[in-house]
Amino acid sequence: MRAAAVLLHASVALAALQVDLDSPASIKKAAKLVASDLMTYYHGNESGHTPGILPGPPPAGDYYWWQAGAMWGTLVDYWHYTGDKTYNDLTESSLVFQAGAPQNCYMPPNWTASLGNDDQGFWGMSAMLAAETNFQNPPADQPQWLALAQAVFNTQAAPDRHDDTCGGGLRWQIPPTNNGYNYKNTIANGILFNMGARLARYTGNSSYADWSIKTWNWLEGVGFIDAKYNIYDGADIGTNCTNIQKPQFTYNAAVMMQGAAFMYNFTNGSSLWETRLEGLVNRSIEAFFSSPSGAAVEIACEQKTKISCTTDMLSFKGYLHRWMASTAQVAPFTHGTIMPVLRKSTAAAVKACSGGPNGRACGFRWTTGAYDGLTGAGQQMNVLAALSSLLLDEPSIVAPLTNGTGGTSRGDPGAGGDPFVDTSFAPITTGDRAGASILTVVVAGTLIAMVAWMSTSVSEASVAGAGGLKKGGMFGGKW
Repeated sequence: MRAAAVLLHASVALAALQVDLDSPASIKKAAKLVASDLMTYYHGNESGHTPGILPGPPPAGDYYWWQAGAMWGTLVDYWHYTGDKTYNDLTESSLVFQAGAPQNCYMPPNWTASLGNDDQGFWGMSAMLAAETNFQNPPADQPQWLALAQAVFNTQAAPDRHDDTCGGGLRWQIPPTNNGYNYKNTIANGILFNMGARLARYTGNSSYADWSIKTWNWLEGVGFIDAKYNIYDGADIGTNCTNIQKPQFTYNAAVMMQGAAFMYNFTNGSSLWETRLEGLVNRSIEAFFSSPSGAAVEIACEQKTKISCTTDMLSFKGYLHRWMASTAQVAPFTHGTIMPVLRKSTAAAVKACSGGPNGRACGFRWTTGAYDGLTGAGQQMNVLAALSSLLLDEPSIVAPLTNGTGGTSRGDPGAGGDPFVDTSFAPITTGDRAGASILTVVVAGTLIAMVAWMSTSVSEASVAGAGGLKKGGMFGGKW
């Protein structure tokens, strides 16, 4: 049953503006203000600054390279849902500038010291979205959206990114010298799963879907996805990935949900992917939207009495809203479940936008009904994504395109400089799961100390001041 009969009717104050969530025009007007406020954090188009990135990385600024890639994807969605082209030229030039010529696979040398598979993947997903929405194509002599997405996928599917530790799977970091290289996590592999599903649907090439199937099977086999569709963060290879870190982040659940929706669509509604997708949707709603107001909550780091989220984590709710809305679109059987949840969460979210110097800066907590003073680019992205996604059912909005339904972006199956290969993961054995007991004891001790540290009242500001944690240290990001 469609959700129209049960949708929440609300007008919500956003600074001096009344946002009527039943009025597309009102939503667009509010989203335009939030987008404008988001862009106050961007200085890459100013003299002396680097195009395409937010200020950083720490200590030079709050933001790592990947978050700008996520921001441009948020703005592609903003344009797609609202029709506002204000930031299109800037988005196009930024996505192209940071592509990392000549390989153009989003591995620019300047970011090697903090380059993870997930960082590269976020830029690739924004390029994939640009192809799916027919976002304005770059000039013919510049890299094209589909080719950029294929380049990211090809480099991540290449043999040099995979090994036999933990039975397979991508490591978190790309260069072996980076801290975190010995960690395998859901977000890196989840993005590979997600992009394989979307490339399969866009191109019709089932080889991409084969990789998604293998990646899902590995994530499930190693225990990062459990039987109840909880999605955990990752594990260290020193214990053969037996020491699974179990904080649950919204973006991990959402990247798997959207990928499963595309697999459901690509397989013409197979019962296997329907079951998996339904499990992911239901568990995600139960885990992240159970607050009294229905607002999304980043449960791993957002508590009633304190916020222990890093700058990266403060942006995750926006990806949750965006990718759940996409799920509702490509897997219509989920629409009636997802959209009322996003509606209630958005109603709570805009109430957090009532502070700052202009009177409408968006805070982080959506559960308090008020502005909490914790502002940043991620917080603006979150609310912009929430507002934009409510326009999903407007008549002008079409499902993600393919090269057979109007998609115009040019591809290159060999993009990225590495051949498209089909590498199978080794099966996970009982011996793999047992791991090395001595290493387990050592790592467990370290983890206990880390958990104790994370349970303190250390603020986001003090974490950033000490050098920062990207996506939460071992729990979802870089040390």
